[in-house]
Amino acid sequence: QVQLVESGGGLVQPGGSLRLSCAVSEYMWDLDYYSMGWFRQAPGKEREAVACISNNDGRTIYEDSAKGRFTISRDNAKNTVHLQMNSLKPEDTAVYYCAADPFTDVQAMFEMTSHRYWGQGTQVTVSS
Repeated sequence: QVQLVESGGGLVQPGGSLRLSCAVSEYMWDLDYYSMGWFRQAPGKEREAVACISNNDGRTIYEDSAKGRFTISRDNAKNTVHLQMNSLKPEDTAVYYCAADPFTDVQAMFEMTSHRYWGQGTQVTVSS
């Protein structure tokens, strides 16, 4: 059973930072084969891609509002993926989900609306 478990969400003031983590279960075979991504869904809105990272060459793709503020990274040896979020804004408030797709180009993953594996999500609230 593949599991993705997110953590690190919470309440933060505008301008603050959070670091989200996604722990991948050992049953996911080899994380080297998976492109990974972070997606978010705000109340009343559709889920959108935030950032994705390729499985092999480290290529990253970001949603426009995340560029320059968010950084996605991965540690395949530790089976973890992170999303460092700086300069947070109230419009970043959403449930953030980690996702994984095997043998998938990172650009394709960013544009896809469904993914092979999902986590349960972690709430990020940016408010003063």
